Amino acid sequence: MPSVSFYIVWPDARVVDCYSPSTVIKEYFEVGKEYPLTEFMLLAREALAAASERVRLKFGYACSAAMDTLEILERDAKVFRDTPNAKVKINGFSEGF
Repeated sequence: MPSVSFYIVWPDARVVDCYSPSTVIKEYFEVGKEYPLTEFMLLAREALAAASERVRLKFGYACSAAMDTLEILERDAKVFRDTPNAKVKINGFSEGF
């Protein structure tokens, strides 16, 4: 199952490399699109849960790395929750194995 790095830009222009254990992440986000912070986090939760579930179905256990990525996103998103019109941009994807 190929893993995917997805690159995001936080509202403060900080670029972050995030990990997904599955290409399913590409079904949730579009390169170049900016998402309102709350929408981005909703999609990130759904996408990373789906990626972890794909790992569970294939290997018999959930992917803790997907949940680690989500934990980091949740922590970082808190910084911007009071920022008006905060948006997160998807800069791109790169697949690994």
